[in-house]
Amino acid sequence: MSRIDTVLEQARTRLHRLPAADLPEALDAGAVLVDIRPAAQRAAEGSVPGALIIERNVLEWRCDPTSDARIQEAVDDDVYWVILCSEGYTSSLAAAALVDLGLHRSTDVVGGYHALVAAGQV
Repeated sequence: MSRIDTVLEQARTRLHRLPAADLPEALDAGAVLVDIRPAAQRAAEGSVPGALIIERNVLEWRCDPTSDARIQEAVDDDVYWVILCSEGYTSSLAAAALVDLGLHRSTDVVGGYHALVAAGQV
């Protein structure tokens, strides 16, 4: 197993990953969906209605409620952040980074954007 696969596996042990089919229920329960795909990837693959667009390189600063660069949705540590990337790899690492900041309800979508498309959620 590669080192990054080990890091990814460890990150995912700290998440309650969300199957694509369960996204509508999570959103109804107040989850905030964050699309971290780069602009070129979003343009090539498609957008997700209702998702906040926050590129990966600034995610922690935007979601940390103690950061001067936070977004208005970052009100406290109990925000239910659902992170989305293309295939569910980068999003797992990103969600784990939010958990490391104390944002304990952070998670990602299993399979990412491609899984949302396959599940008919986009």
